[in-house]
Amino acid sequence: QVQLVESGGGLVQAGGSLTLSCAASGTFFSINAMGWYRQAPGKQRALVARFTTGDRTNYADSVKGRFTISRDNAKNTVYLQMNSLKPEDTSVYYCNAVVHIGDYDYEYWGQGTQVTVSS
Repeated sequence: QVQLVESGGGLVQAGGSLTLSCAASGTFFSINAMGWYRQAPGKQRALVARFTTGDRTNYADSVKGRFTISRDNAKNTVYLQMNSLKPEDTSVYYCNAVVHIGDYDYEYWGQGTQVTVSS
C-alpha cells in the first residue's frame, strides 16, 4: 500500500505565498509521476503541476510563473511553492502519484489540503 501525506495548506491573503508538501511512503519500485491537482466546489479536479518521466514538468496555464514544483527524490517528496496567490487559487489541493509496483502502474491520491486565498 502506498500513502501520500500532504501538508502546508491554509489561509493566506491575496498576493501571499504558501508551500505544499507531499511525501510518498510504502513499497514501490519507482515513482513515474507525482504532482498536484486541485478541485474547487462545483468544478472538476484539474492539474496544477506535476513531474512526469524524464524529469519533465507540466503546469496549468493559470499558475505558470507563479507556482513552482520541486522534489526531493531521496525523500519521495514533492513540493509546490505558490507565490502571488489569487482568490481563484482557492481549492482543495490533492497530491497525486503514479508508482510502479511489479508489472503495473498504480495511481494514488492524497487526502487533500485546503488552500484559501482571501481578497
